[in-house]
Amino acid sequence: MANDQKIQQQQRYRLVLIILTAIVTFLISVELISSWSQPKAQSQLNLYQSDLLLQASEWQPVVEDEAPTQTLSNPLLEADPVAAALKAYRQVRSSVQTDLERMEKTASSEDATAMAQQQNRSQFRDNLDLRIGLLLAQSDQVEDAIATWSPLTTSQTTVSNAAAASSLMGLWSDPPQLLPNAQQSLQSQLSGWFEDQALERLFTLSQRQDDLTTLQIDQQITASSALVRVVTINGLTLVGNGVGVIILLFWLVRSWRQRTGASSSPPSPHPLQDFQMPPTDAKVAPNLEASAIDESQVYLAQTSLANSVLWPPDLIWQVMVLWFIAFFAVSLSIPVLIYVLGIKPTALGARPQAYLAFSNYAILVVVGLSILIWSLKGFLSTPFKWFRIRWQGNWLVWGMSGYFAALPLVILIALLNQKILGDQGGGNPLLELIIQSHDPVTASLLFIMVAVLAPVFEEILFRGFFLTSLTRYLPMWGAIGISGIVFAVAHLNLADILPLSVLGCVLGFVYSRSRNLLASMLLHSLWNSGSFLSLLILGSSAR
Repeated sequence: MANDQKIQQQQRYRLVLIILTAIVTFLISVELISSWSQPKAQSQLNLYQSDLLLQASEWQPVVEDEAPTQTLSNPLLEADPVAAALKAYRQVRSSVQTDLERMEKTASSEDATAMAQQQNRSQFRDNLDLRIGLLLAQSDQVEDAIATWSPLTTSQTTVSNAAAASSLMGLWSDPPQLLPNAQQSLQSQLSGWFEDQALERLFTLSQRQDDLTTLQIDQQITASSALVRVVTINGLTLVGNGVGVIILLFWLVRSWRQRTGASSSPPSPHPLQDFQMPPTDAKVAPNLEASAIDESQVYLAQTSLANSVLWPPDLIWQVMVLWFIAFFAVSLSIPVLIYVLGIKPTALGARPQAYLAFSNYAILVVVGLSILIWSLKGFLSTPFKWFRIRWQGNWLVWGMSGYFAALPLVILIALLNQKILGDQGGGNPLLELIIQSHDPVTASLLFIMVAVLAPVFEEILFRGFFLTSLTRYLPMWGAIGISGIVFAVAHLNLADILPLSVLGCVLGFVYSRSRNLLASMLLHSLWNSGSFLSLLILGSSAR
């Protein structure tokens, strides 16, 4: 009788897990499908990078004599920054136009949110056209530039765009036409290199020599700063990828030598003498009576990762499903609360948005750790002591080398991903927020979140618990691969799945080899920190 009740409880338990899994699968699918219709965040980053290159290309060295100077030629810069920027802007513009056509077919006039999104995309498209026209004008394609600006003069999107387009058309017309308030309209809609080019044309035609001289001095200061940022980003990327390739080659050679040495050495007579499966019911218990010994189990027994897992597969399933449920619950509850309070997220500045993002993630960390402790307390008296976090050992070397090894791999996969998805697939919403973080408080808050909280919690969950638990029932390579894919899917963007899967596998490899979560935490923190600093540098070109 007691046995029957236990079986029924087990069946009800698994039924609940199946239902929750179906809900999680549905929610993840919806998020991934919706991300396909969103522009890839990388496209916007490419525009920021193009703006930075344009600014840097205007730098001219100071010379003693009065010989004419030429625009900077540097191997770390594009051969023709204007042509490269024009290509990037046209690609994003084409993607935005596709989005607008899709929105016009699917959006309802009664859907205020959809109409607002369509209005924002239309305004963004018009802003792109202003800049594309300037790039064309600087490429001596004046007729094409005027043809690009002309529709904007009658656009109903914003009056400011129409005024700026009219001013630009007047500046490049033959003969030129200087409109009243041209400077104000140009400064309100343009920034960076684009603003400088338009104002330089305006000051030259209106013979405002003092203003032109001041503009050129400021332009050289900005160009010098941009050049330093470009050289820093590109130089460090080149060096990092070079070091990464060397580390990968070293790992491959060492792995080949270890396999060669292992094949020549006599096998251990009792490789699984200390290997014991966790307690579970007979229906799900693996068969250990087979005559053949699985090599993966031998390896796991020797590494002792699998031996530390005391729970059945159902508990792994339970923890991950409950965490995803908690993730969606927290992620949805905060926007609902904001809506009830009548707050418009788009009206908030960068700092309030940073506070919201930080609070959201902090709640997720607390809830996630609580789920882990609650689930493991039946097997471990002190669950946190079970996680492999030790200050001794070579975790620092593994974390640093893993970071450099991940660079060429992730960049290569990201390029392949770009070919597959094009400009679709969405992106991390934090990217734009980091770029907009102009004040130290906002930047510090976001940095703590991405470089401290995220690496610590995500490594505890995905590598410390999930990967380690999987090694009890799967080969090491299978545990690393599955944990890497789930880690990527948890970011809920199609554009990130391939690159983050590779990064997740590198994190898993580093953890499995070092047997210390501090190594993968360091790698994760270095990766997020590098991305964060790169975004800050790119964001400075947009201000």
